[in-house]
Amino acid sequence: MVTGKAFKYGDNVDTDVIIPARYLNAPSPEELAKHCMEDIDPDFTAKVQPGDIVVGGANFGCGSSREHAPIAIRACGVRCVIAASFARIFYRNAINIGFPILECPEAAAAIRNGDAVSVDFDSGKIHDETTGQDFQAAAFPAFINRIIEHDGLLPYLKARQDAEEEK
Repeated sequence: MVTGKAFKYGDNVDTDVIIPARYLNAPSPEELAKHCMEDIDPDFTAKVQPGDIVVGGANFGCGSSREHAPIAIRACGVRCVIAASFARIFYRNAINIGFPILECPEAAAAIRNGDAVSVDFDSGKIHDETTGQDFQAAAFPAFINRIIEHDGLLPYLKARQDAEEEK
């Protein structure tokens, strides 16, 4: 379970807004984090705290297929993104780097900027602590939970390979 402050954005937040292309050569996730959301919310990096949650509308993460966007969000300390829907490539990139994202149109519509929100990844339950509203997103299947628990697909596959070699 995680609880954090919501940073709410609208529909069609694209990867160029999440991390502008001029920073794609940044040498580290921490450097990317310094510029996360700056074109849509210039104060985002000054306000975001570890454990906070981004809430978006429909088609969150549309645009180019770069992994930089979920990397930048996670490197800011954001614990998850809740959106009405995600661009498929953003969804896959987020899972590949072990970053949890939840589709829940009702939560995305109801949660307000600044609300305290808690998320239980095991059950998919989203609770707006500020308003008392509860929402239900689909919980991740076990194999996606394992990828997230290992901080991404490559570390997960490495752990599986190591376990097989030990047999």
